[in-house]
Parts: sequence; C-alpha cells; structure tokens
Amino acid sequence: MKKVLNVGGNSKAIPLPPQYADFEHILLDIDPTGAPDIVCDARQLTTLQAEQFDAVYCSHNLEHYFRHDVHGVLAGFQHVLKNGGFAHIRVPDMEAVMRACIEGGKDIDDVLYTSPSGPITVLDVIYGFGAKIQHSGVDFFAHKTGFTRKSLLKVLRQAGFSEIYTSAGDLELRAVAFKGTPDPATKALFKLASK
Repeated sequence: MKKVLNVGGNSKAIPLPPQYADFEHILLDIDPTGAPDIVCDARQLTTLQAEQFDAVYCSHNLEHYFRHDVHGVLAGFQHVLKNGGFAHIRVPDMEAVMRACIEGGKDIDDVLYTSPSGPITVLDVIYGFGAKIQHSGVDFFAHKTGFTRKSLLKVLRQAGFSEIYTSAGDLELRAVAFKGTPDPATKALFKLASK
C-alpha cells in the first residue's frame, strides 16, 4: 500500500483530499494534542528513515516557517520521499490576497472571506488566524512566509524537485512536485497535464 505523510495536519479527523483514499495515512505534527503518528517539527524530517513515503501532503503548513527554514523543510520532503514520489503543497496565494484586497477596496482589518471558524480578515491570511494564535499561547500558528506562484516554484526548484505542477484558486496555491520521474498513474490521479 502506498503511504502519504501528512505534514502538520493537526488531526486525522481532518480528511485528506480524495486522491489519497488508497494511501496509508501517516500524520506528522509538532503538537502531540492531535495524536499524530510522528511528533516532529518538519525541519527535522531528515532525521527520519529515508525514502519511506510515496507522497508528502503539506496543507497550509509551509507558510508557518521563516523563509530561511523553508529550504530545510523541503529538503526533508526530498529525504523521506521515494524516487518518483511527490510533495503536494497548499499555501495561501499572497498575490491573489493582495489583488482581492486592492480590487475590493479592502483594508487589512476587513473581512476577506468567512470560514467555518468565522470571519477571516486580510490580516489573518497574511499573519495566520489571529484568534487561534491569541488563544493558543504559542506563535507557531503565525504565518512567517508568504508565497506567490513564482516564489513557490523557485523554492521547489532549488530543493531539487524535478517536475512541478502548480494551480491557483480560492486564494490558495497548490503544487505537486515530483522527486525523480513522475509515475503516469499519479499524474493521471491529479489530472496533471503533460509538460
């Protein structure tokens, strides 16, 4: 069975995208509260056994690291991925956030959208969800790095990913980045067009 490492997923109660239905779900999180399989900071992935996962799923976690730490996190993804494996990354799209802010005449305190957690302001997207940070007692939830499609592609290329596919929508960037030669079945699963 293929294995996906869900980095910073917080809890297995939060479902993975449907593409992972046939994968064994291994949860890695810095916070033991959500009962992860592996308690570890993503900057320490290189301490884990090499080449044991077919996929790394990182949804809204990479932006919690300072810019100088992003390369180390991505090096860890490369370390734990099997050859032909892939990293599936989702981050806020700062270019789209700024465009929505300007075109909508919004200020940083204005509501950008409403989530299940309540109204999210422009400031919340830039720096993380303010109320969650305030009540957590830790600043790990704060966003420390912003990405545009160009900057995300740059850091993924610098990390050595061989083939990278990106898409954008709903104020979010998505990337599927392969270590080595991609498996055609995986490309089909994610509906990735041939380059």
